[in-house]
Amino acid sequence: MENPAFLTAPQAVFPGLRDQRTVSLGERGVLLTRSADIATLLTNPEVFSSGVGVTQTGTERPLIPLQIDPPKHREYRRILDPLFSPQRMKEMEGPITDLARGLIDTIATDSTVDFVPRFSLQFPSQVFLALLGLPLDELPTFLKMKDGFIRPESITGRPRGHEDSIALLKTTAASIYEYFDAVIADRRSTPGEDIVSRFLRTEVEGARLSHEDILDICFLFLVAGLDTVSASLDCMMLHLALHPERRRVLVDDPALIPNAVEELLRWESPVMMVARFATQDTEIAGCPVRRGQVVTGLLGAANTDEREIPEPEAVRFDREANRHIAFGRGPHRCLGSHLARLELRIALREWHARIPDYRVPDNFQPTFTTTIRSLVALPLQLGQSA
Repeated sequence: MENPAFLTAPQAVFPGLRDQRTVSLGERGVLLTRSADIATLLTNPEVFSSGVGVTQTGTERPLIPLQIDPPKHREYRRILDPLFSPQRMKEMEGPITDLARGLIDTIATDSTVDFVPRFSLQFPSQVFLALLGLPLDELPTFLKMKDGFIRPESITGRPRGHEDSIALLKTTAASIYEYFDAVIADRRSTPGEDIVSRFLRTEVEGARLSHEDILDICFLFLVAGLDTVSASLDCMMLHLALHPERRRVLVDDPALIPNAVEELLRWESPVMMVARFATQDTEIAGCPVRRGQVVTGLLGAANTDEREIPEPEAVRFDREANRHIAFGRGPHRCLGSHLARLELRIALREWHARIPDYRVPDNFQPTFTTTIRSLVALPLQLGQSA
């Protein structure tokens, strides 16, 4: 899965993987490639757990609600889901639009731009700062914490399992806890309308979030929410730059952008895989699995499975029913999916309203990161000549 050719065009590899149905990863576990099998994996948490045993992250506790299984997971979602409902996120559209326009204002008059540092890294982080009620000058701190935890190897120059990278990951995790400890304490003394203040005062059937709960939720949002939206923007913009006819459709008819977001999430599947570990000896997709073994679902393969998606090889912005699982499925379906969709729709809408013409340089060869398909760089040439 770390092959550069696979990361650049995984859709070409998925049919062969689906033909195999499962791929043995030896002692590391089993890889599932078909939509129905992955649905089974994601909708049976009593057998395939999302608990902290999947990855040892260096955090003090499981991240909420991602690494908590039912029934406790349902208690957290009952409190959190209303705070991230479509209606609640709709209230953020104006402020998020302003953030997107502000970034695009700094880009629109340029002839060339690297989309990654100038927009896709900054925009989701600015949105997160707005949600927390924090000033935008905190952005460098957030990006440093995110990168130090998610990709310590890119900073140390050592493999992720090397002691230097592990040390940086643990140091970064401690700094994230310390940072959000201070934010929560400040909101207790001076509450506002930001998301942390809402965490503190929300009560459902007498249940409230503890200090540690809020700390773990904020930690998850930092390390998961920012990177996944950035990666999605990278994949979408590269796709549109390489397919000017599809880009032109969105410029001419912005009403198609919500559909385009769903279709590009399906086709690109920026979050490539999800992992669960077996709580007992079992079987899935005809493959025996031992207790404690990791079972991984390849989301991109599911999202291009002809058994589930009609004409999966066609990228169509007029697709009426889009049953992709880019945000997962089952009880652990992404809590922030409505916010992510809003960010992506706004980003594509505002970018194409201001910068309708762009392309990648002729000799550009994309380099993707693993697991989450974000780009290391995305140089764009802007303007009519594009």
